[in-house]
Amino acid sequence: MSLYQDKNASPADRAEDLLKKMSYEEKVAQLSGYNPAGWSADDFEKDYPLGAGQVSFFAGAEKRDIYEAAAFQRELQEKIMERSPHRIPAIFHVETLCGVMLPGATSFPSGIGQGATFDPVQQKKAGKLIGKQARLAGASQAFAPVLDISRDARFGRQGETYGEDPALASAMGSAYVQGIQQDGDLTEGTAATAKHFLGYHDSQGGIHAAACDIPERLLREIYARPFQAAVTEGRMQGIMPSYSSVNGVPVACSEEILTGLLREKMGFEGLVVSDYCAVQEIHERHHAAESYEEAGRKALLAGMQQELPSRKCYTQETFRLNEEDGCLHACLDEAVRKILTTKFMLGLFENPFAAPDEEIRKEYENPNSTEITRTSALESMVLVKNDGILPLERKKQTIAVIGYHAAAVLAMFGGYTYMSMTESALGAKNTMAGMETGDNGEGFRETYCGTVVEKEHPDTEKLAKELAPSVNNLLEELKERVPETDFLYAYGYPYAGTDCSAHEEALRAAEQADVVLMTVGGKYGTGTTASMGEGIDGTDINLPLCQEELIQKMAGLGKPVVLVHFGGRPISSDAADQYADAILEAWNPGEKGADAVVSVLFGEYNPAGRMPVSTPYNAGQIPVYYNHPYGSGYHQNTISAFRQYMDCPHEPRYYFGHGLSYTTFAYKKMQIRNRRLQPEDELELTLEIENTGERDGEEVVQLYIRDCYASMVRPVMELAGFCRTFIRAGEVKKICFRMKLSQFAFLDSQMRWKVEAGEMEVLAGASAGDIRLKESVFIERDSWVDGKTRGFYGSVDISD
Repeated sequence: MSLYQDKNASPADRAEDLLKKMSYEEKVAQLSGYNPAGWSADDFEKDYPLGAGQVSFFAGAEKRDIYEAAAFQRELQEKIMERSPHRIPAIFHVETLCGVMLPGATSFPSGIGQGATFDPVQQKKAGKLIGKQARLAGASQAFAPVLDISRDARFGRQGETYGEDPALASAMGSAYVQGIQQDGDLTEGTAATAKHFLGYHDSQGGIHAAACDIPERLLREIYARPFQAAVTEGRMQGIMPSYSSVNGVPVACSEEILTGLLREKMGFEGLVVSDYCAVQEIHERHHAAESYEEAGRKALLAGMQQELPSRKCYTQETFRLNEEDGCLHACLDEAVRKILTTKFMLGLFENPFAAPDEEIRKEYENPNSTEITRTSALESMVLVKNDGILPLERKKQTIAVIGYHAAAVLAMFGGYTYMSMTESALGAKNTMAGMETGDNGEGFRETYCGTVVEKEHPDTEKLAKELAPSVNNLLEELKERVPETDFLYAYGYPYAGTDCSAHEEALRAAEQADVVLMTVGGKYGTGTTASMGEGIDGTDINLPLCQEELIQKMAGLGKPVVLVHFGGRPISSDAADQYADAILEAWNPGEKGADAVVSVLFGEYNPAGRMPVSTPYNAGQIPVYYNHPYGSGYHQNTISAFRQYMDCPHEPRYYFGHGLSYTTFAYKKMQIRNRRLQPEDELELTLEIENTGERDGEEVVQLYIRDCYASMVRPVMELAGFCRTFIRAGEVKKICFRMKLSQFAFLDSQMRWKVEAGEMEVLAGASAGDIRLKESVFIERDSWVDGKTRGFYGSVDISD
């Protein structure tokens, strides 16, 4: 038995032993992926004689059910191993942002909805479930979490992110990684692969994959921080670089970012895999290489270990053309070494196949799985506005339910979900991950009035119900759960465009009602029938005209109006602010979304979600974010004729961290353990939160830090810690925060991580715009720290 076959040897030793035994051609075969999807042009018989390093499991989403997908994985994996001289198994990767993108897998809220929970404990539970479901199906690499920081609502992929704050994203992302990797037991878990490294959402014009011009300090202090937390705390095993160029160099071939920053400065030791087609785009789109072979050479030298989803640039020809390039061949060996080490860590040589169907059934049909996603959905709900109309009473009354979303199962599912991919079966063109995954040919091409968005096929809801028979749309859930109330439904308007032709029908329904429930928003999904998503960016971030106008018309009826918003960016509407009595932000809450919305509307659950982004009034205000530098944003503080835009405030419509409850909370008795601190000390403080209302509920306590004066321009405030805690009516909870002072380190003029002497204010509140308590501490002297091991967010203890 060779050393690499000894399961008791270390993954590194096994990889080194196998590497020495592999031919040059076998090594090259490990660098690329194989895409067996029905729409792929890959030819396995012709192009993969020695197997493949990776397999895209998009093909699994094309199968009838999870058991067919698992059977497909077992069969293909065996074929790949048969072709490999050393029976090297492939890594099957799968998208897991909102759950495993396979039929029958548990579906969770969108990324921004997960961010709105402010609950890392729940996020870890979700990660554990997702990792287990992926591995049972034969997938050993998970393409998540999305650790991008989002400051631009024009960007169609805002809904994938945890929001605008690096501390929130660090806590949520690190928890997810630890969960999906089963706390480091990768033989049972799935290798988390964070994306999109780095600065992807800071693109010119808010356009997907466009160039990013980002100063190094911003890149490292803000955009890299969640990735660093996941690497340091979660020992994350994978990184996916972004499609964009940063400061003139495509990230896919940036040695400065992929090696200098990621590996040398951040200490990442795992596998770097390309986003789909990103290596070939160095040649095709960025024009930064004259051929595919040159693009492949540049990417491999920069530190990109694998090209996905197919072989285009990492070919035998690339290495033949550069056979005298010793550096390239050394990078080839290093890439294969990383690939093999990852496979040994995952236990693939001992367990390369999907689990038996009975094991899959036990997990996929486990009621506890449904309860986990239901909790995530409930916690994601943000009560943005409430003039007292909510919660609604359970009684004999008539409620008019208006809007596309109320009767659409797909409203519950956002981009990068299994359900968002299903419309290709009806002729819609799906585009995601750099690929066209379906083509409507001569099929259904009519667009919504005033937009380029294609209309949904008339059978879309029928197909959705066939694929997810246990998932209710909102109207169905209302009728089931509240039978004593009569619900009158009217379509009212679509999710995009200017078509107001159905307004009169909706107004007639509203005239007969005691309460009007309007569902509003766009369609966050995949391809040409979506109004937001990957490559579906927009200059208008407000509600569509057809919805905005009907809200105004409803106001003339004098009926209470409740809005429920669905979509991948937060609601921003002048009409809603002026006329709605209540606004509930529901995002795309997943398979238990209708359950969660009804539970909140009728008071069975007291909402406590919080806005993970600052909400602009309109696109002209972008970027607006709470942790802007001194002298900027809504703290400009210079002498001007006006202290705001001529037509809009500088402040956001809704602040970061905003969210209402059906009860009230008082903040009191903040106490700092030690006000004068040495750099190596911890900042420790306590405060009390009292539920002063009549309902039990949760509060999301937010702790911010303000560096009063510094040698570099610093943010006006930064989230330092937070906790979500349940407090019964009349009860008091004691919250204790602890933070390393290295958490407040910044890059000095020489780009060293510095904890600087001076005064810092400590602020506690219910949002960035609702500060309730304030104290101060003083750091006695300067100190410089290792950025890899600095603090990222505070820890919390809660007691009665």
